[in-house]
Amino acid sequence: MPVSRLRFESLPHAIFLQRVSGPESATTLEARLGQGAFLALRLVDLLAPDRAPISKDAFHYQWVATDRFCRELRAAATEGAHVHGIADSASDSYSLGDVQLISPALFAYAHFLEVEQRLEEALDVLTTLLVVVGSRLSSTDAVAAQLRFARVHRKLNRFDEADAAYTEAGELATLAGDRYSGLLSRIGRANTMLGRGNLADAERRLAGVLADARTAGERDVEARAEQGIAAALYYMGQSAEAIPHAWQAFQLYEEDDARLRALGDVGTMLLSLGDATGAERALAEVFRRGRTQDCVSNAVIELMHCASYRRDHVGFARWRERCEDRLADMPPNIRTDFYLKQGIGQARFGRYRRAAVLMKEALAIAGAAGLHEFEFRIERILGGLQYCQQAIARETQLATEPIVQTVELREVSESLAQLGG
Repeated sequence: MPVSRLRFESLPHAIFLQRVSGPESATTLEARLGQGAFLALRLVDLLAPDRAPISKDAFHYQWVATDRFCRELRAAATEGAHVHGIADSASDSYSLGDVQLISPALFAYAHFLEVEQRLEEALDVLTTLLVVVGSRLSSTDAVAAQLRFARVHRKLNRFDEADAAYTEAGELATLAGDRYSGLLSRIGRANTMLGRGNLADAERRLAGVLADARTAGERDVEARAEQGIAAALYYMGQSAEAIPHAWQAFQLYEEDDARLRALGDVGTMLLSLGDATGAERALAEVFRRGRTQDCVSNAVIELMHCASYRRDHVGFARWRERCEDRLADMPPNIRTDFYLKQGIGQARFGRYRRAAVLMKEALAIAGAAGLHEFEFRIERILGGLQYCQQAIARETQLATEPIVQTVELREVSESLAQLGG
């Protein structure tokens, strides 16, 4: 979305005050973090170019009050450190007369919120960045801001806004001679098509990006394109064709977290073909080497899913307990996935009432977080739970049939067997 179309609502940053939902919650850390974010971002608003100049004393008074509140949060939580950093950066920006100094703190906080799946809040912070700093952003930061702005919109299923922002990012990248970011904008637009369900066209676009990335020697973009093609093929029900692309992405990525996310995709796709052994090898490696909360949590959930697929009661219980140990740190999308797959596991073991309870819990979490794709999927599964016995019987039969193998899949399986080395 062009910066000119961005406007604050009547009460800017009110999204953060929604964390205070009642009198008892007003004193919780979560509520105070929301209040701190609101105060810090309101301080940043004073730096906007279209505001009337504020006196030094007035700014200092508001900064002192904000700093006093946010300083207490700094040691209480990672988010508190981000919020206090924004207040500090705003003070530096004002005293030195350089609004660009606020950019790193806003970028970092937006990234934190995105990882935590607080997408509306991340969007508010990115909007603040684009409005307050605006045309004074460096060309590199302007492109990066639009790419992140687009990605958050895409995760919120706001595909028109995402496509517009990806387009603007591409145009800015072209003007700046930034070939890498230009390719990323094309991948983003293809992923937006993927989100809309236009799988075949998304795959074709990604194949074009892949060819251009190879020609340009952009290894990271090549890896992202391979992973996107794998996703498109997987969603089209072509797991056997998707897996070699996901494996290629794993090999191409240089950054460990990205490599492990691709390897997790390989595991999920292998399980869809009935190869629980290969899936567990891939996912166990992610579990062993993963450093981020979401990466490891996803692996543990999928390992629990593999155990229920194999009707391994002990393994299922063990991985479920590990999931529960991580539950407090799971963002809503991962927590939803945990309850859904725990419910599927209980159904596989014939505990249909327990399965229904767990799936309804997953549905409630998804609904509260606005995870509409999850809601639709859970509702379909819940609606068919009464026919689950027949479906599970078919799944059991599939597990005893020969696993689909191609030359490429055999190569992936052999490589996975050597991973644990």
